[in-house]
Amino acid sequence: MQVYALVGSSGTGKSYKAFVVASERGIEYIIDDGLLIGGTRVYEGKSAKREKTKLASVKRALFKEDEHREAVKAAIQNLKPEKIMLIGTSINMIEEIRRTLELPQLHEIIPIESVSTEREIELAKKSRKEDGKHVIPVPTLEIKKDFSGYFIDSLKIFARKGKNTAVEEKTIIRPTFSYMGKYEISKNVLAQMINLCAAKVERIHKVMRVRIENKSNGIQIIIDVSVKLATRIDLIMGEFQRQIIEDIEYMTGINVLRVDITVKGVVR
Repeated sequence: MQVYALVGSSGTGKSYKAFVVASERGIEYIIDDGLLIGGTRVYEGKSAKREKTKLASVKRALFKEDEHREAVKAAIQNLKPEKIMLIGTSINMIEEIRRTLELPQLHEIIPIESVSTEREIELAKKSRKEDGKHVIPVPTLEIKKDFSGYFIDSLKIFARKGKNTAVEEKTIIRPTFSYMGKYEISKNVLAQMINLCAAKVERIHKVMRVRIENKSNGIQIIIDVSVKLATRIDLIMGEFQRQIIEDIEYMTGINVLRVDITVKGVVR
């Protein structure tokens, strides 16, 4: 197994560049912030970006928790990768991860400055400092359930390799430890947002009742409505469901698991 290291200080865009670096060197798997990533899939691990403090985040990235560490080690042993890349802020950090996961000696050390321009690094630092944004090098759909409420957005990267162009989707989040204080969205605010969604859908007369159930990976919304007389109420409700999911997930980052709508009345 050949072990590579992508090294750069915090916020310099390492996770953003991970796909390009791995693609150029034929690297199959990446270890980034506590996750074992292969292609567009998270194979094992827990993201350091879910932790509530920077200290807890560092410990997660270094695999200090026994169950987490052993699960990732077992996954690597089962996958038997020919090449794997570790991402870290320093050689010391990389070496600690390598020893903890019992990986071979480093084959190549890749400084972020060798694969990113000064302009790219400055933009990455600005995004981290001003917006608290972090990148996870996997598609949003792959980890969305684990990051409900973290302002998730997606980013598509286009990389040319010979005559072919590869497209890689990455996920942008804002972890808890990036906030200046506690972040909450009350159920009353969500209920008001649902009423605004109703106003966008033709022939919905009134939102009569909204219940929101919190789950570990998102929310479930239960709604009672009355509608104006129509021949295809099912189509109206389908449009309402889509509008709710789209607006709430976009504006809050909260993962909407399901929307159950009951029509309680029909008016002319």
